[in-house]
Amino acid sequence: MTDYPMAPAAIRAARAEHSNLRDRDFADKFGISEGQLVAAYAGEGVTRISAHPDRIMPRLASLGEVMALTRNQSCVIEKVGVYENYHSGQHASMILNEAIDLRLFPKHFVSAFAVERQTDKGTKRSIQIFDAAGDAVHKVHLREASDLQAWEQLVAELALPEQSQDLKVEPRKPAEPPKANPDKAEALRREWARMTDTHQFLRLTSKLKMNRLGAYRIAGAPLARELAPAAVNEMLFAVRDQGVEVMIFVGNMGCIEIHGGPVKTLREMGPWQNILDPGFDLHLRLDHIAEVWAVTKPTQRGDAISVEAFDADGGIIFQVFGRRTEAKDHRPEWNTIVENLAALPAKETA
Repeated sequence: MTDYPMAPAAIRAARAEHSNLRDRDFADKFGISEGQLVAAYAGEGVTRISAHPDRIMPRLASLGEVMALTRNQSCVIEKVGVYENYHSGQHASMILNEAIDLRLFPKHFVSAFAVERQTDKGTKRSIQIFDAAGDAVHKVHLREASDLQAWEQLVAELALPEQSQDLKVEPRKPAEPPKANPDKAEALRREWARMTDTHQFLRLTSKLKMNRLGAYRIAGAPLARELAPAAVNEMLFAVRDQGVEVMIFVGNMGCIEIHGGPVKTLREMGPWQNILDPGFDLHLRLDHIAEVWAVTKPTQRGDAISVEAFDADGGIIFQVFGRRTEAKDHRPEWNTIVENLAALPAKETA
């Protein structure tokens, strides 16, 4: 465990002097985690609650309409809906409905808080969940239509006996750098071409002592084609202009949140590209994109084609696929968009 960098009282005093900063920016400025900032207010509008998704997620449906937020260093996704249809799992759980689509990894649900914060626009309420480093895994923000009586019951049921304002954290784990095994390049291509489901890909790379980005770098076309970083913006505008429904995956080690549907409103602000649609917002740092890949994975339902963006450390920022539904199992217009994205000059493969 790391030494505690600031006492809770010192955190609150500094926060009062820098009330204009977002929580994440304040935490970075003062060398603490966002979880430690939230914990410093335990007993002062913040209640420490049980963190396991089996405890939290089934109770969230009672709140009615809320906003689900998941982020990494470079991208934030926000979806409005109800937390219905929770499926528990030892290693991975999920919320699965039309609006809220989540994949949850319980071992990273380390601490959680029910937060009530007074603002100029009234009381803001949220559930905030953090990993061992104190980084946000997932947040649930109440909205005007949310059920406040259900909120009070949820907080009472999940409150922990210990309400300490201290939160010990572990060092943040860096993103795994690209890992390839050139000696196994032919085996990678051969077994990749035999895949019948996209979920087989990570098992394949693990077996060959590689990871996602490392495998992309040595596979070569037509399996993986490197694109220019600007292709991400090009892709988003094409999806918007052509009305193509997509699936956008944004996540961190503890949670992946998915949007399924169209993209209607794009608004670039500084380094951020923003999707601002009813019930769906996405905020993407274009300047963080270091590598982009167009990837083809064979499945029993035909090729699954994605555009995937990575940061300079090799961490995945987001993935975009053509949306498949029972009503429309194939979207050739998405495949055409990806085919037309500008590629980087071909590199020699192993």
